[in-house]
Amino acid sequence: MNPYIKFPPQSSMWITFFLSCLLSFLHHGSSSSSSVSPVLSTNNLLDTLDGLQNYTAISHFRLLNRRKLGACLNPNPYIKIDVSPKSALEDDQMVTVTVSGVFLPSKSDWVGMISPSHVDVDVCPKNIILYQQTGDLSELPLLCHYPVKAQYVRNDPGYIDCKKKECKKFDKGGKCSVTTCSASITFHVINIRTSIQFVFFGAGFQVPCVLAKSSILEFANSHKPLYGHLSSVDSTGTSMRLTWVSGDKNPQQVEYANGKSQTSRVTTFSKENMCTSKLPSPAKDFGWHDPGYIHSAVMIGLKPSTGFSYRYGSNSVGWSARINFKTPPSGGSDELKFLAFGDMGKAPRDASLEHYIQPGSLRVVQAMADEVSSGNADSIFHIGDISYATGFLVEWDFFLHLISPLASKLSYMTAIGNHERDYVNSGSLYITPDSGGECGVPYESYFPMPTPAKDKPWYSIEQGSVHFLVISTEHDFSKSSEQYQWMSKDMASVDRSRTPWLIFTGHRPMYSSCGGVSVDPRFLQQVEPLLLTNKVDLVLLAHVHNYERTCAVYGNQCKAMPKKGADGVDTYDNKDYKAPVHAVIGMAGFKLDKFPPKAATWSISRITEFGYTRVHTTKTQLDFEFVNAYTKKVEDRFRIIRS
Repeated sequence: MNPYIKFPPQSSMWITFFLSCLLSFLHHGSSSSSSVSPVLSTNNLLDTLDGLQNYTAISHFRLLNRRKLGACLNPNPYIKIDVSPKSALEDDQMVTVTVSGVFLPSKSDWVGMISPSHVDVDVCPKNIILYQQTGDLSELPLLCHYPVKAQYVRNDPGYIDCKKKECKKFDKGGKCSVTTCSASITFHVINIRTSIQFVFFGAGFQVPCVLAKSSILEFANSHKPLYGHLSSVDSTGTSMRLTWVSGDKNPQQVEYANGKSQTSRVTTFSKENMCTSKLPSPAKDFGWHDPGYIHSAVMIGLKPSTGFSYRYGSNSVGWSARINFKTPPSGGSDELKFLAFGDMGKAPRDASLEHYIQPGSLRVVQAMADEVSSGNADSIFHIGDISYATGFLVEWDFFLHLISPLASKLSYMTAIGNHERDYVNSGSLYITPDSGGECGVPYESYFPMPTPAKDKPWYSIEQGSVHFLVISTEHDFSKSSEQYQWMSKDMASVDRSRTPWLIFTGHRPMYSSCGGVSVDPRFLQQVEPLLLTNKVDLVLLAHVHNYERTCAVYGNQCKAMPKKGADGVDTYDNKDYKAPVHAVIGMAGFKLDKFPPKAATWSISRITEFGYTRVHTTKTQLDFEFVNAYTKKVEDRFRIIRS
């Protein structure tokens, strides 16, 4: 949701919603050093935000459904749009879109990829009530469905100067009397199961008008099983859940470990499952995209820390390629290597604009994929703000496609974040509209974790020498809450001789130098004493988009400082435990937050770079590294030791 929208002054409901959106944007959608006045006119605001489009996607395109769809003036009969290849679409390919017959190329000309193609991109007068939440109460018609992605035609460098000329008409003397211009741009297309169509628009994103439409394109196999990803179901390392997406509602199979097979459980969700209010959410309206069917099956009878292979699908709809994967070490064993990060999201692999873009995500995924391929990891923990689909459901497919090189090969464990769960009057602790109306439904469908029940997204799991406690910072964590009681009981039950390391993780931080609304003092007040009482070693949280590491901190005070080891590495000695070490690791994709010039006394390391963290534990030592995804260099390193 974009907070800078106009509201009828007589409506206190609008004002309340505006303030919550504004708080959400300042909290999650901008760097700590930037701000935009909410009193700017719409046009000035758009001009101000347009420069951010490659970072936070707050752009003309993101506001497209707030625009009136006008009629193009004097359209000429030569304009058309063609797509190559013309054959049925593969699961992952580049598509070339060519516009031709243009008299006067404009910087504002653009092409949108519409899905499903049958939606009416011309008018939608029946939907006036559904557009109230956009804040645009102007005259209809508006664009009826949000394009999946879009590109300016000027991405072809020869377009504006008309370097590709075509003669459309010759006079009696054989000379060209009508010359037009053409251009070609490339779209990365993945299988999203529904038909698609490319539409050539004029007049930019503010007052778009339709110039031409391509033929309708279908995927070669809209039922294809795709985007398989793994997760652990318990601490034994002998069972792994595989979840995948298909257009097929019938159960499919996962075949694994040289002859074993399990049948999938099939689920889905609909518009009716999305949250909304008197002001309908994007997930309920123009952001909706059919998720198809979500298949899940548990592979049993495996061995921990062992490599296997699998494929998934059926004879009727096809099979995935055979994929090699590795089970995590069982809880209580000696050694574990895992990767951890938060706030990753996704970004296009072409020059397109999408609703929400996290610019560092591609490089971070590539760096981690290299690490996974090298065998240097046993599991992955993604601690909130997963896809940033935020009510634009097709972007879950984009995200699942992005993480396939990681999540198809290792246990990919997640924690819920504000952009998966929060929405007004939905039961979330925070009433911001950050999930765009998803309210955790897509998240829990795509990423089934070993949680106690629906909409109770907290769990614990053991791998190697670590007991992980994964909480939801978006649900009630007060002392009287169910989640608090579970946290208290779980931490107290940990056998530290079996799993000596206790790692507490979730989305929102307790400590951050960026401070402000990024840190909820209630979280610190209610939960921090539990960490100290149960001698939590390491706290991994995110939400703030940078990397920061603390001393052993409690109550905003350093209780112990690390000492340099013989190799120069900061070493925390938990043989004489004082307090947990906190690491904020929200630097995996979203535009990075700058640190204030003055750091808190408990802050030891602060890095504003895209990357991920790498952790290696034995029974007596925990080694932690922050890896810059662009350089592959370790930019911060520390260890915790214990007897």
